[in-house]
Amino acid sequence: MKLILTQDVTGLGAPGDVVEVKDGYGRNYLLPRGYATPWTKGGEKQVAQIKRARSVREVRDVESATAIKNSLEGLKVTLSARAGDTGRLFGAVTVADVVEAIAAAGGPAVDKRKVTIVSPIKTVGSHKVEVRVHPEALATLNVDVVSA
Repeated sequence: MKLILTQDVTGLGAPGDVVEVKDGYGRNYLLPRGYATPWTKGGEKQVAQIKRARSVREVRDVESATAIKNSLEGLKVTLSARAGDTGRLFGAVTVADVVEAIAAAGGPAVDKRKVTIVSPIKTVGSHKVEVRVHPEALATLNVDVVSA
């Protein structure tokens, strides 16, 4: 089955890539979740549009990526969340919360799809978060979670 990817799929490709996958994988996983659309001859315009949108969002070169990485790693990010007496949070800190905290701390604009929380943040304290700025630049920053 030939498909056009609309989102990043680990181990398969990036948005705008035309991939050949087994029928079951495409029909039962990629298509229902919106990760891909069926390939057609008219889909080539769609591929060009997806790649153009991706190029606008991506960091152009490695030098600017390392500059963004250094600014992220030097940033002190503090996040306030509701917690109990023992320090356990009511719920968990999400990627969207981390992106808002980075922006509030004066950091660069970060796409939430590029942020990875290493382990679920469910307690007060310092936690590691990874931001993939560029395929060759991975920033690791500490997020301090405090009780609200």
